[in-house]
Amino acid sequence: MTTLADSRTYPETYYAGAYWGPRRESPEACAQHAAAFFNLLAACDPLLAHWNKIPKPRGKGRKTPLMPPDLPTLTEAFRRGVNREPGGPAFEQLGLRVSAYNDGPPGEMVSVSMNCGAYEQNNNVCVLYLPSKGESAERLITASMLTKVARSMALAWEPDWAVAMSETYRGMDGRQGKDDPWLGWVTYLARHRGTVPPLPAPVRIEPVEDKGTLIILTPERFTVANPEHIALARRVRELLAQAGLMQRAGAGPLG
Repeated sequence: MTTLADSRTYPETYYAGAYWGPRRESPEACAQHAAAFFNLLAACDPLLAHWNKIPKPRGKGRKTPLMPPDLPTLTEAFRRGVNREPGGPAFEQLGLRVSAYNDGPPGEMVSVSMNCGAYEQNNNVCVLYLPSKGESAERLITASMLTKVARSMALAWEPDWAVAMSETYRGMDGRQGKDDPWLGWVTYLARHRGTVPPLPAPVRIEPVEDKGTLIILTPERFTVANPEHIALARRVRELLAQAGLMQRAGAGPLG
């Protein structure tokens, strides 16, 4: 388990992830979700407007730009992203995986991993890995930016839940189970999970059209070095759990 001492030694890193339960979808449908996501990200920040497909196997093959989103290119990428043993049959029930990276400067690269269309296991996930240092990190790792990213995930993928959070905090909090939704700096809960109750200041609640609700814990950067942040997160998780919003609902995180 990550400790506070670890967080003082290594920079606190952040990511955003969306998770949903079994949902059988074609390569074309997965491509449409991905195209919508890339377009929404591009509107958030210039660094998130340029994407290239990560080849399979990794590091081999030509560079494949994915922006502006081209549905045939994305569809073929998801079709080729089926899980399989080398030389063996495809495991279509595990979904279709595509990964991409941006054209950011050295040390500030952003990448995204998408697994869509799984229908027998809880493998459906979209995870955005954010830079840990540099001007890009300072610009992207803010409450307003991560709220936009989580909103983009909610609109594009229609997940059961999504989160933008500190990886250090996820490792510290033993209640951040593998099956239950995690509570992060920014959390999205789909409407079908239930109604979000009133939450203490400075927590902010925002609707995402008719799909669900965003919960933003703090306007400043959430960090494990601030005991008030940790206490607030635990209190909010308790209130959400009491409202029945934090139990497993078919989606287990892989990111």
